[in-house]
Amino acid sequence: MISLLKYFDRVEACLSQYSAFYVEQFQGTLLTSSRANLRLRVRANQVYLLAVSEAILVVEGQITYLDYRYHFQDGENQLIFRYDSTPHFPDLETFPDHKHLKDRVIASQKPDLSDVLQEVARFLEG
Repeated sequence: MISLLKYFDRVEACLSQYSAFYVEQFQGTLLTSSRANLRLRVRANQVYLLAVSEAILVVEGQITYLDYRYHFQDGENQLIFRYDSTPHFPDLETFPDHKHLKDRVIASQKPDLSDVLQEVARFLEG
């Protein structure tokens, strides 16, 4: 069983592993004992921005997500990628989950936030 506060601690610990990341905003809001929102703004190499939004629910001791968005962009506000669960691509097999790239949208399951952070770090490595 994971508590929401422990989840926030886990996210914070994960972020601290990356020296190229600077956390501009970390807002974890407990709405009830089983419901929370997480908002993050993370700068990478002082140029790139990762904006995170999660609507979190604990069900039977497990973290689940009512909604999420992981948006990564460059210094000119151009999309690099975004994972989200907005239900606007019903023909994708992972509907409502999907991934936006610069020039297309592809099917994609919801990634764990730690995987998104790793993807950003790999991007920065070139």
